[in-house]
Amino acid sequence: MSRRHRAEKRTILPDAKFGDVVLSKFINIVMRDGKKSTAEGIVYGALDMLQSRGSADPVQTFHEAIDNVKPQLEVRSRRVGGATYQVPMDVRPDRAQALAFRWLIQNARSRSENTMTQRLSGELLDAANNRGGAVKKREDTHRMAEANRAFSHYRW
Repeated sequence: MSRRHRAEKRTILPDAKFGDVVLSKFINIVMRDGKKSTAEGIVYGALDMLQSRGSADPVQTFHEAIDNVKPQLEVRSRRVGGATYQVPMDVRPDRAQALAFRWLIQNARSRSENTMTQRLSGELLDAANNRGGAVKKREDTHRMAEANRAFSHYRW
């Protein structure tokens, strides 16, 4: 890894169906083994299921779900004089989005529905309504940061 300068961010093209860059990033995270068309089928199928369940705009519901899962605080380990402290830190917006994607997909994969499309649509609907595993993960992260607020002066 070069120390000369920071790696530049790659521009991601918007997705084909809705023209949304965030949705395109989400499809790339869902993708496994380079099978992008399969990932697109899963995500678009989940959005279609959201629309059939009564959601007016599935992309709007998707964005609400992402916003409800994004963390504002997290704890990071900091070693001070032989002791390791969990120091609460603010989360950068791009990392918050990445964590939200990761938690949504992880909790969707662990659900008990039959297909990944059904699991993802269920998790997105739960997240949009402020419940489900991904929202619980965000709440746990915030609770951990709040519990360790005493160590916030170790922030760097």
